[in-house]
Amino acid sequence: MAVNSTENNKVRLDKWLWACRFYKTRAIAKAAIDGGKVHYEGQKPKPGKIVQLEDTVKLRQGFNEKTVIVKGLSDNRGPAKVAQTLYEETPESIHKREEIAQMRKLSAPATSGRPDKKQRRLIHRFKNIHDYNPDSET
Repeated sequence: MAVNSTENNKVRLDKWLWACRFYKTRAIAKAAIDGGKVHYEGQKPKPGKIVQLEDTVKLRQGFNEKTVIVKGLSDNRGPAKVAQTLYEETPESIHKREEIAQMRKLSAPATSGRPDKKQRRLIHRFKNIHDYNPDSET
Protein backbone atom coordinates (compact mmCIF):
# COMPACT_ATOMS: atom_id res chain seq x y z
CA MET A 1 0.00 0.00 0.00
CA ALA A 2 1.32 3.42 -0.93
CA VAL A 3 1.62 5.65 2.08
CA ASN A 4 2.28 9.35 2.01
CA SER A 5 5.84 10.32 2.83
CA THR A 6 5.00 13.75 4.31
CA GLU A 7 5.06 14.28 8.05
CA ASN A 8 2.15 12.89 10.07
CA ASN A 9 0.62 11.31 6.93
CA LYS A 10 -1.51 14.38 6.19
CA VAL A 11 -3.12 14.35 2.75
CA ARG A 12 -5.53 16.92 1.35
CA LEU A 13 -8.86 15.62 0.02
CA ASP A 14 -8.30 16.94 -3.50
CA LYS A 15 -4.85 15.28 -3.66
CA TRP A 16 -6.24 12.01 -2.31
CA LEU A 17 -9.07 11.94 -4.89
CA TRP A 18 -6.51 12.63 -7.63
CA ALA A 19 -4.11 9.95 -6.31
CA CYS A 20 -7.00 7.43 -6.19
CA ARG A 21 -7.69 8.21 -9.86
CA PHE A 22 -11.27 9.36 -9.33
CA TYR A 23 -10.39 12.54 -11.21
CA LYS A 24 -7.82 13.10 -13.94
CA THR A 25 -6.36 16.33 -12.50
CA ARG A 26 -6.26 18.02 -9.12
CA ALA A 27 -8.06 21.01 -10.64
CA ILE A 28 -10.99 18.77 -11.66
CA ALA A 29 -11.02 17.20 -8.18
CA LYS A 30 -11.07 20.67 -6.59
CA ALA A 31 -13.91 21.76 -8.90
CA ALA A 32 -15.92 18.64 -7.97
CA ILE A 33 -15.43 19.34 -4.26
CA ASP A 34 -16.37 23.01 -4.67
CA GLY A 35 -19.37 22.01 -6.80
CA GLY A 36 -20.81 19.80 -4.05
CA LYS A 37 -20.20 16.51 -5.85
CA VAL A 38 -18.00 15.20 -3.03
CA HIS A 39 -19.07 14.68 0.59
CA TYR A 40 -16.67 13.74 3.36
CA GLU A 41 -18.22 12.09 6.42
CA GLY A 42 -21.64 13.38 5.35
CA GLN A 43 -20.54 17.01 5.08
CA LYS A 44 -19.57 19.26 2.19
CA PRO A 45 -15.80 19.72 2.67
CA LYS A 46 -13.21 22.15 1.37
CA PRO A 47 -10.47 20.89 -0.98
CA GLY A 48 -7.88 21.26 1.81
CA LYS A 49 -9.71 18.92 4.21
CA ILE A 50 -7.26 16.41 5.73
CA VAL A 51 -8.23 12.82 4.92
CA GLN A 52 -8.04 10.20 7.67
CA LEU A 53 -8.14 6.41 7.52
CA GLU A 54 -11.54 4.64 7.74
CA ASP A 55 -13.47 7.83 6.89
CA THR A 56 -16.28 7.78 4.33
CA VAL A 57 -16.19 9.72 1.07
CA LYS A 58 -19.25 9.97 -1.18
CA LEU A 59 -18.60 11.22 -4.70
CA ARG A 60 -20.56 11.62 -7.90
CA GLN A 61 -19.07 11.12 -11.38
CA GLY A 62 -21.57 11.58 -14.18
CA PHE A 63 -24.42 9.14 -13.53
CA ASN A 64 -22.41 7.16 -10.97
CA GLU A 65 -22.44 7.85 -7.26
CA LYS A 66 -19.88 5.99 -5.18
CA THR A 67 -19.44 5.64 -1.44
CA VAL A 68 -15.89 4.63 -0.51
CA ILE A 69 -13.99 4.06 2.71
CA VAL A 70 -10.45 5.44 2.98
CA LYS A 71 -8.03 2.50 3.38
CA GLY A 72 -4.74 4.21 2.58
CA LEU A 73 -3.19 7.65 2.20
CA SER A 74 -1.10 8.91 -0.68
CA ASP A 75 -0.45 12.26 -2.28
CA ASN A 76 1.34 10.73 -5.28
CA ARG A 77 -0.52 9.49 -8.32
CA GLY A 78 0.74 6.02 -9.13
CA PRO A 79 -0.41 2.97 -11.06
CA ALA A 80 -4.09 2.06 -11.02
CA LYS A 81 -3.40 -1.14 -9.05
CA VAL A 82 -1.85 0.92 -6.25
CA ALA A 83 -4.62 3.53 -6.40
CA GLN A 84 -7.28 0.83 -5.91
CA THR A 85 -5.68 -0.16 -2.59
CA LEU A 86 -6.26 3.34 -1.18
CA TYR A 87 -10.03 2.89 -0.91
CA GLU A 88 -12.77 0.29 -0.69
CA GLU A 89 -16.22 0.81 -2.17
CA THR A 90 -19.08 -0.20 0.11
CA PRO A 91 -21.27 -3.16 -0.98
CA GLU A 92 -24.39 -0.95 -0.82
CA SER A 93 -22.75 1.53 -3.20
CA ILE A 94 -21.82 -1.21 -5.68
CA HIS A 95 -25.34 -2.66 -5.60
CA LYS A 96 -27.00 0.74 -6.03
CA ARG A 97 -24.67 1.67 -8.92
CA GLU A 98 -25.43 -1.62 -10.72
CA GLU A 99 -29.19 -1.10 -10.26
CA ILE A 100 -29.05 2.41 -11.69
CA ALA A 101 -26.94 1.23 -14.64
CA GLN A 102 -29.44 -1.56 -15.34
CA MET A 103 -32.38 0.89 -15.20
CA ARG A 104 -30.57 3.27 -17.57
CA LYS A 105 -29.88 0.41 -19.95
CA LEU A 106 -33.52 -0.70 -19.95
CA SER A 107 -34.85 2.82 -20.45
CA ALA A 108 -32.66 3.46 -23.50
CA PRO A 109 -34.54 3.12 -26.79
CA ALA A 110 -33.84 -0.16 -28.55
CA THR A 111 -32.53 0.30 -32.07
CA SER A 112 -31.94 -2.34 -34.66
CA GLY A 113 -29.16 -0.46 -36.37
CA ARG A 114 -29.33 1.76 -39.40
CA PRO A 115 -32.59 1.99 -41.38
CA ASP A 116 -32.73 0.09 -44.65
CA LYS A 117 -33.65 1.72 -47.95
CA LYS A 118 -37.42 1.38 -47.52
CA GLN A 119 -37.35 2.72 -43.96
CA ARG A 120 -35.15 5.62 -45.06
CA ARG A 121 -37.65 6.56 -47.79
CA LEU A 122 -40.48 6.53 -45.24
CA ILE A 123 -38.43 8.75 -42.92
CA HIS A 124 -37.77 11.21 -45.73
CA ARG A 125 -41.46 11.24 -46.66
CA PHE A 126 -42.42 11.83 -43.05
CA LYS A 127 -39.97 14.73 -42.68
CA ASN A 128 -40.95 16.30 -46.01
CA ILE A 129 -44.73 16.23 -45.69
CA HIS A 130 -45.13 18.31 -48.86
CA ASP A 131 -43.41 15.61 -50.89
CA TYR A 132 -45.83 12.94 -49.67
CA ASN A 133 -47.76 11.24 -52.44
CA PRO A 134 -50.06 8.41 -51.22
CA ASP A 135 -50.23 6.87 -54.72
CA SER A 136 -46.46 6.34 -54.88
CA GLU A 137 -46.22 3.96 -51.88
CA THR A 138 -44.36 0.75 -52.65
